[in-house]
Amino acid sequence: MIKDILKILENDARTTTKQIAAMTGTPSAEVAKLIKQAEKDRIILKYKTVISWDKVGDEQVWALIEVKVTPQKDVGFDSIAERIYRFSQARTVYLVSGTYDLLVVVVDKTEHRVADFVSQKLAPIEGVQGTVTHFLLKRYKEDGETLEGKEEVKRQPVTL
Repeated sequence: MIKDILKILENDARTTTKQIAAMTGTPSAEVAKLIKQAEKDRIILKYKTVISWDKVGDEQVWALIEVKVTPQKDVGFDSIAERIYRFSQARTVYLVSGTYDLLVVVVDKTEHRVADFVSQKLAPIEGVQGTVTHFLLKRYKEDGETLEGKEEVKRQPVTL
């Protein structure tokens, strides 16, 4: 039951407990209790809105930064990852397999500010061996939402 509730909220965080109750066949009070417990247990970490900032006239520069690091004794990659994710520019930090170790998603106002972040804050961290920065040229889809182009139909067609 909790998985069903979480999937509904992940798809649309604005879904009310009453709507979730109707969708799952669970009493509204029970839905509210399960959501509150999931928040307390940090299963639900955040409610998010996906915004197309370009349409508002507030453009942002997004970059994917590959980071090669030397793992530290007894803590591996965790200590360096923590130092990186504490920077406000670091939107997302992943440990990945492949030719580099961490993938950092950075968002800032200009390419110059992203470059300054990499050269002045990220690269000098002890244990960082190197970085490769990829600037996003266009975002088409984020968190399941199409940002530009045709709007997807979200419901099934009715057939008779």
